[in-house]
Amino acid sequence: MWNVVKSVLAAFFGVQKEDRRREDFEQGRAGAFIAVGILMALVLVLLVALVATLVAR
Repeated sequence: MWNVVKSVLAAFFGVQKEDRRREDFEQGRAGAFIAVGILMALVLVLLVALVATLVAR
């Protein structure tokens, strides 16, 4: 599972290597990548909202 998290983080920042991306698509389960991606996107949105709230005070 840690490999899925690392891969999704790399993809979020646009620094994932082509070989790693290919390996993920060939060997990884799509459901795991989708779930981790949605979870990380939600965390990102919540962090942005928190920072905006703190700055607005």
